[in-house]
Amino acid sequence: MLKSIELAKLAVEAAIEKKAENIVVLDIGKILTITDYFVIMSGRNERQVKSISDAIQEKLKKEGIKPLSVEGEREARWILLDYLDVVVHVFVEQEREYYQLERLWKDAPLIEFSVESLQDAGLK
Repeated sequence: MLKSIELAKLAVEAAIEKKAENIVVLDIGKILTITDYFVIMSGRNERQVKSISDAIQEKLKKEGIKPLSVEGEREARWILLDYLDVVVHVFVEQEREYYQLERLWKDAPLIEFSVESLQDAGLK
């Protein structure tokens, strides 16, 4: 079984492969008891948001992990993937700016992953 942070890293890796933008991970576990991490990212349009979401689901499925629920796939402006310990939010930029999850959860420590940091960690 993957640790929460490893699951978050796999989601980030899949998102990077689909050119997701502004990827951040919030360590929300000490603030919100229902999950450990929020993974938040943007796509340029609905098609890319859907593609990012599909890639994350496919990558995690290969690890035997399926989301408990998926919301927003039809409109693809904000897709939420609930993996219990990790909740992934894939937005079109306008929706992300409107809801401002990073500001709402500003007290949560921010973990940033990049292609370079994933390579350094042996995850890419």
